[in-house]
Amino acid sequence: MPAPKELDPTASLAALYGTKLRKLRVRAGWTQRELGGKVPIAHSRIAQFELGNETPPKDIDRKLDTLLGADGDLTDLWGHVRRTPFPDWARTFMTYEAKASALHKYMAHSVPGLLQTEEYAREVLRLGQPWCTEGEIEEKVAARMLRQDLLRTERPPLLWVVLDEAVIRRPVGGSAIMCDQLARVVEAAKAPGVEVQVLPFAAGGHSAMGGSVTLLSFENAPDVAYLEAGHSGELVEDRAAVARHSYRYDLVHARALPPDASTALIEQAMEALRACTPYDLT
Repeated sequence: MPAPKELDPTASLAALYGTKLRKLRVRAGWTQRELGGKVPIAHSRIAQFELGNETPPKDIDRKLDTLLGADGDLTDLWGHVRRTPFPDWARTFMTYEAKASALHKYMAHSVPGLLQTEEYAREVLRLGQPWCTEGEIEEKVAARMLRQDLLRTERPPLLWVVLDEAVIRRPVGGSAIMCDQLARVVEAAKAPGVEVQVLPFAAGGHSAMGGSVTLLSFENAPDVAYLEAGHSGELVEDRAAVARHSYRYDLVHARALPPDASTALIEQAMEALRACTPYDLT
């Protein structure tokens, strides 16, 4: 049996919660599978809670607190974890984002949060975090919309986005929501300091197939890179590593369609959405 992964309670509040959960479970003499069976939830969820990759819903936290005899300690800590709609790793990125003079993004799966409509954001969050309550999703949507104020400041950062063609073809939330979202992207691309390109399927394989990447540039500080995949993110500050990720982005950028052709492809995707049901699209 492989040794359990080491936990770092200082990494985030979610990691601290996970460390506490593991200590209580081990003290009770239960495996993750045994604890999951008592809740009941899949043991893989228990593993994600302990690793700090996921925070349990309120009702699951209460069951864990009771089962493990935590006397409210686990639930008290849960309250601190859930106080913010953003996990620690995302908050760290947003601190850098707010100070950046330029943002270069390759988005593999979705429109970047800074350009999302409220309806699209709600659907992306609902699909990506199905354990959240309706109220929790609404909190996250409101926080995401508030982030977009960054583009309405007196000196907004330059924003250059490369969207994988999959982003504009997948009808997230249905045709109407997706059409509105694509129209928002087209409109945003007309603003000064905003460029949008599409990396077409015809480009084939490319250097950023592992996931989305953002490069942040600053007026008086070195560039940093941010790698995002699902429910985790990694901020890269080592200059050599940032240079490598910048090179990966440049290769993707070079294979993307020019802005005008990209806009035309997005508008074509909108017309296809209006004309067909999602599953008729080819």
